[in-house]
Amino acid sequence: MRESSQQRQARIAEMVRDRGIARITDLADELGVSVVTMRRDVEELARRGEVRRGHGVARSLRPMPEETAAGSDAIAMVVPESNTYLTEAVQGAREAAEKAGLRLALHITAGYGGAEREAVRQALDAGARGLLLSPHWRTRDEADADQSWLSALDVPAVLVERRPARTSASYPLDCVRTDHAHGVHLALEHLTGLGHRRIVLAARDDSPTARTIRAEFAEQTAARGLAEGCGTILSSPTAGPDPHAADPRAVDLAETVVRSGATAVLIHSDMDALVLVQGLQAAGIRVPDRCSVVAYNDVVADMGSVPLTAVAPPKAELGRTGVDLLLRRLEMARGGLRPGATRHLELLPDLVVRGSTQQI
Repeated sequence: MRESSQQRQARIAEMVRDRGIARITDLADELGVSVVTMRRDVEELARRGEVRRGHGVARSLRPMPEETAAGSDAIAMVVPESNTYLTEAVQGAREAAEKAGLRLALHITAGYGGAEREAVRQALDAGARGLLLSPHWRTRDEADADQSWLSALDVPAVLVERRPARTSASYPLDCVRTDHAHGVHLALEHLTGLGHRRIVLAARDDSPTARTIRAEFAEQTAARGLAEGCGTILSSPTAGPDPHAADPRAVDLAETVVRSGATAVLIHSDMDALVLVQGLQAAGIRVPDRCSVVAYNDVVADMGSVPLTAVAPPKAELGRTGVDLLLRRLEMARGGLRPGATRHLELLPDLVVRGSTQQI
């Protein structure tokens, strides 16, 4: 006689209690039902409070031995201090971790060399079984210096908004980042579509994101035949690799606009954009009448006196995807499965058009 859904769900609950954790696909194979049916059964059991549903798994309500030993900080996220850009990524990661029945421990790193390594050591000492990492990497040398210890980690790790060089020892780590080349493309497509041909990039130079934006701006303006009219400056005196020293590349934006005849500016990041727009307005360069402005990051771009058109990376989705990649690794390790293929994911940003750009 065919088993009823109630009988099948009772068996599932018993199997999960005995094992502590079970993959949805494994349960479906063992009980001879489709994955869709198994997901529906597990959702019903979770609704009744008989199991916990995780990412592709069903968990017992009893703490597993490794969870008891490690406390509630099952996974950890390490991010740089004073980085408002990653705040939404952290929130997205926390939501995804909580949905999977785990608590995310946040570790903030200062700007000195070795800070990430010390934060990771503390996270592992506290029992973290997996890591989400966003190293400072202000320079390529900093990134190179981290390769040996990153590749030697004995717990699963995922890089968030970072991608190691192809020749580096940490290249086999999973990672998720924004496709910033596409972000620059969106900004230039928007501005050139409005008729702008002389565009200044005012950008930071203290992270992999900043370096990508600078490189892509140079490459893409050249490909459009605009290189001669499109220059690059530093977006603030402390936006270089050394945050404590004034960088001579940070020239006056208003002067640059006047001298170059620029009619538009792309500014990375939002905070710098708000300051620089105020400087333009104070110098009598009205936005967008005299100069259109596109910000990059879209954290606070809408909060200025002129709401700024902005490239908006999928910040919360970065965090959620990072947790998904990490959970996949943890589940493989727990099930004694061979590691799957490394995943390097890129998520596309959007362009949010506001009042700081117009046709010329």
